[in-house]
Amino acid sequence: MKQPQAEQSIVVAITGASGCAYALRLIQRLSQAGVLQHILLSDAARVVFKQEADLQLPDDTASTALSLAGHLNIPVESIRCYSLNDWFSPTASGSAGIRKMVVVPCSMGTLARIACGASDNLIERAADVILKERRQLILVPRETPLSSIHLENMLKLSQMGAHIIPAMPGFYHRPETLDDIINFLVDRILDHLDIHNPEAKKWGQ
Repeated sequence: MKQPQAEQSIVVAITGASGCAYALRLIQRLSQAGVLQHILLSDAARVVFKQEADLQLPDDTASTALSLAGHLNIPVESIRCYSLNDWFSPTASGSAGIRKMVVVPCSMGTLARIACGASDNLIERAADVILKERRQLILVPRETPLSSIHLENMLKLSQMGAHIIPAMPGFYHRPETLDDIINFLVDRILDHLDIHNPEAKKWGQ
C-alpha cells in the first residue's frame, strides 16, 4: 500500500443519504492509491453508518479516524477527520491548495445548500471553496424519485462545473455480488478523479 502524499489530497464528504457503502469503498481505494484524504462527516451520515454498516463512529475526530481505518484495514495516516465547525481545517480555504472534492453520497439537502452557497458547515464551505477556485467537485446524489427542485439544483451545479455522478449502477458488467455493484460506481468516481484504478472493468474489455 502506498504512503499518503500530502501534495495529492482529496476531500471526501459523507452526508445522510443512503449509500454509505460507496463512501467506505472510495476511502479504501483512495488510501490504497496513496491519496491523503480529508474526511468530513455530517451528523446524519453517522446515523446512516450505524444503520447500513453497523459502524458506530465516535464523536471526536481522532477516534473517528481510528475507527474508519480499523474498519477498512487502511493506515490511519491516510485519513484526517474534521468536525463540521473546524474553520481552521485546510478544507475551509482555497489557499490550502486542495484541488478535488467528492460528496458521496450527497443528500438533496446538502446538494441544495451547496447550490445556493450556504456555507453553514464545513462540508458546504469546502464545496464552496472548490467551486469558487474552479477546481473539481464531484457530487454523488442518491435519491428517488427526483423532484423538479432536485433536478434544478443539479443542473445549476453542473453549469457551475460540478460533476454529477448519481448513484445509478450499471449492469452491463454482469454484477454477481453487492460488491460488484458498489465497485461499479466507485470505479467511475476514481476515473473522474484521474486515480489509477487497475481493478476497473472498462467497456469493451
